[in-house]
Amino acid sequence: MSSHARDLQGTTIVVTGAGGGIGGATVRLALDCGANVVAGDLRAESLDSLATDTNRDRLVTVSGDVRDEAAADALVAAGVSAFGRVDSVVANAAVGYYGGILDYSAEDVSRMIDVNVKGSVWLARAAVQQFRAQGDGGDIVIIGSVAGLLIGGGMEAVYAATKGAQINLAYALDRELRHEAIRTTAIAPAGVNTAFAAADGRFGGKDPASGHFMATTDIAHAILTTLRQPRRMRTELWTMWSMSETH
Repeated sequence: MSSHARDLQGTTIVVTGAGGGIGGATVRLALDCGANVVAGDLRAESLDSLATDTNRDRLVTVSGDVRDEAAADALVAAGVSAFGRVDSVVANAAVGYYGGILDYSAEDVSRMIDVNVKGSVWLARAAVQQFRAQGDGGDIVIIGSVAGLLIGGGMEAVYAATKGAQINLAYALDRELRHEAIRTTAIAPAGVNTAFAAADGRFGGKDPASGHFMATTDIAHAILTTLRQPRRMRTELWTMWSMSETH
């Protein structure tokens, strides 16, 4: 590790959507780096599976719905209870539906807004409250998407809107909080090998496991790289593409 990078060993990281995909990869990599992790997910069975094949001594799992503000509070509280403090939070939980604007039900629209946008807001609020109590700053990482940057593909308008909202939330929080040594970063990947990328009709029918897309571990490495940055600097937005994708 570079002498300029921060050591994550012993720090505490909260990750939502941790039962699989980018979140699960982030939990595993963080544990490998010596961090303590609070892993949150709606699906208790996914968290049970995660706990089975990772270091349980430094892992706490909390099942809950990110749409509920109390669930975010519970995640941060679990980190403080188990490890004494929270240093970073990663708002990764997200849902998306592929289809035209008339294909979405009212429930689809509400769920994307509530999980992607409100879930990020609730986690950020819980983190800021704890960071202020600790008095030495912290990191908020919000996982957006290039779909939210006016370069998204068609047939995902509402998903793209929520991802744009997440990116702008990160920008605004950075300006509000950086004077308190609280950094906020948006990471916006293009295609990643996840269940959403495999949805019927997306990306011209390409197989997300074919090498055309990034691996979940690629995004996890970006998240941990962000958290390792020296306190004197910050990254507002990190866009990520595979070498075979075009804008």
